[in-house]
Amino acid sequence: MSVIIIEDEKPSARRLQRMLLELDTTVDVMLHSVEESIEWLCNNPHPQLIFLDIQLSDGLSFEIFDVVDLKSAIVFTTAYDEYALKAFKLNSVDYLLKPIDEDDLANALQKFKDNFKTTEPTLDLLEIKSIIEGRSSKTYKSRFTSKVGQHIKVFHIQDMDCFYSENKGTYLHNNNNRSYLLDTKLEDLEEDLDPKEFFRVSRKFIVSFKAIDDIISYSNSRLKIKLKHYDEQEIIVSRERVKEFKAWLE
Repeated sequence: MSVIIIEDEKPSARRLQRMLLELDTTVDVMLHSVEESIEWLCNNPHPQLIFLDIQLSDGLSFEIFDVVDLKSAIVFTTAYDEYALKAFKLNSVDYLLKPIDEDDLANALQKFKDNFKTTEPTLDLLEIKSIIEGRSSKTYKSRFTSKVGQHIKVFHIQDMDCFYSENKGTYLHNNNNRSYLLDTKLEDLEEDLDPKEFFRVSRKFIVSFKAIDDIISYSNSRLKIKLKHYDEQEIIVSRERVKEFKAWLE
């Protein structure tokens, strides 16, 4: 079975690749933008199955279909429910909300093997409705813990200004203007946070929408963010994330 992943966040793409490998499914190619995907699909045989993120760094992945008459079946992956119906009007096998659950992924693969491998995809609107309603109840972490000396402190998500990595450690910073070490990686933490409230602006920082105090134009088409309670380091929105960040703000 030929499989490719189209996902702009490389850590997420690698995580999905690892999850598929555990399900005995090898990923042939990973692509990271609308432009790159169009170029590749126009010059290579289309795979049997594509895992496709809806919101890419240079636009919505639906733009690919304006150029490419895609013959592949698709499993859409995204953090945003509102694209579900449009996704299922295409050759969609399934629609997985991030962070992707292992059982949901296994079910999507089995669904493809059972129904899509030898026939053109057909869509059941009642099934689509069930999938959308079932996954709209997705919940994210509301509390975090950090060990401080001999004590374990509990922090509530609404009190967070940001999460950041420094010296191989991952920290939360709360509205008391203090930072605490977490026992996790920033890449894994990102998938535990509600994408409507938190955004990864760079390799080092995930910021809370409620904590943003000011946004300033910065060099090389980047943006600088000032938070209400964090001023230890400059927080810069990397150039490749500026467009998506602006869309997230709205």
